Amino acid sequence: MTMKKKFVYKQDAQGVTRREFLQSAAFAGVGAALFSGPNILLGQSPNNKLNIGVVGCGGKGSSDTDSVSSENIVALCDVDENQAAGTFKKHPKAKKYKDFRKMLDNEKSLDAVVVSTPDHMHAPVAVNAMRRGLHIYCQKPLTHSVFEARLMRQAARKYNVATQMGNQGTATDGLRRAVELLQAGAIGPVHELHVWSNRPIWPQGMDRPEKPMPVPDHLDWDLWIGAAPKRPYHESYCPFNWRGWQDFGTGALGDMACHTVNMPFMGLMLGYPTSIEAVTSGMNRESWPKNSKINFKFPKRGNLPAVDFTWYDGGNKPDRKITKELENVPGSGCMVIGEKGKLYSPNDYGSDFTLFPEKDFADYKGPEPWIKRSPGHYKEWLEACKGGKPAMSNFDYAAKLTEIILLGCVAMQVGRKMEWDGENMRSPNCPEAAQFINPGWRQGWELV
Repeated sequence: MTMKKKFVYKQDAQGVTRREFLQSAAFAGVGAALFSGPNILLGQSPNNKLNIGVVGCGGKGSSDTDSVSSENIVALCDVDENQAAGTFKKHPKAKKYKDFRKMLDNEKSLDAVVVSTPDHMHAPVAVNAMRRGLHIYCQKPLTHSVFEARLMRQAARKYNVATQMGNQGTATDGLRRAVELLQAGAIGPVHELHVWSNRPIWPQGMDRPEKPMPVPDHLDWDLWIGAAPKRPYHESYCPFNWRGWQDFGTGALGDMACHTVNMPFMGLMLGYPTSIEAVTSGMNRESWPKNSKINFKFPKRGNLPAVDFTWYDGGNKPDRKITKELENVPGSGCMVIGEKGKLYSPNDYGSDFTLFPEKDFADYKGPEPWIKRSPGHYKEWLEACKGGKPAMSNFDYAAKLTEIILLGCVAMQVGRKMEWDGENMRSPNCPEAAQFINPGWRQGWELV
């Protein structure tokens, strides 16, 4: 029996292929935002090393530190000594801090800062660093609120710094090839998008613990709380499960959509939606729901048709009519539905994908590649810091992606269909959304 041919793109094991860059021009055609950011000149050779500080160097921050360790790691900051112990040991010469504000004040030689804290501290750290002229790498989601995303984008432009958000799939050849195919019209005009996630893999749908716990000796709880409303310590908040709490994280949607929606968002050149509506397992004012299904309606964009995008998490998945080509539907995936076919990605990064119907795309080659391939996710940012082209996921692009994704969190909190005026960052029919669009910061931590 011979196997049917089908168009399947598999990313190589290294994350990017070894071939030379296919084009030296900027990422034309995906939208000016991708490469319209600053072209930083530090007055140094690209071979010179940057002086980097890392805030939140334990946990995910440990691998982020490793990924930029080709440069000079001069300062490490973490509020939890136990979490950071391994990173501290790897970099014994780096100055150690608990309070990032002291690090920024004291380390006058810094060129750049990596931000790997929980979501609620991304903007407080990054904005303060950008105001000092420092380049920023910040984990996803870029911010904890819609307003902060807009603020981060404005700050990056104002202070002319090199930026990148940690949605690593952006650097893969597979994602960039999928974007090329979507924009070349491989599957025709796209009207529907469905993205589902196996998150949350942490507790959600719970109320605040009734009994506080003693703060561990290795943790500075007041600094961990930072810009969030003050509350007593409990082990259910950190070091990991903070993602499920509204004051600290952005739930399943905020955690994963900056990965899984990245490829179609870029390929379809989506802008602000006109409405967002969420159906959940039940909301309270403390944690995100156990599961959700969120619908975003995007308007026409020039010659491109309106797009209906639905997000699913917590075990929710699209109807089998949508995924009928799949023998088994994995826990996470993305299905882009066009008039001539479908583009399906089974992974969070969008780096592997298949075109359906198989018979129609068996011999399909697609357009000549035109998007410049990446030297590597972190290397893109490091090169941008030294005067190279802006990283693809710079804040001009990443902040807008984050801002739009986090509208789903607001829709869950509002509890009804929310119309949206993106330019003015307001809901015409849900004035109560304002408190969730910009929840503000604890006294002493204000950014505006």
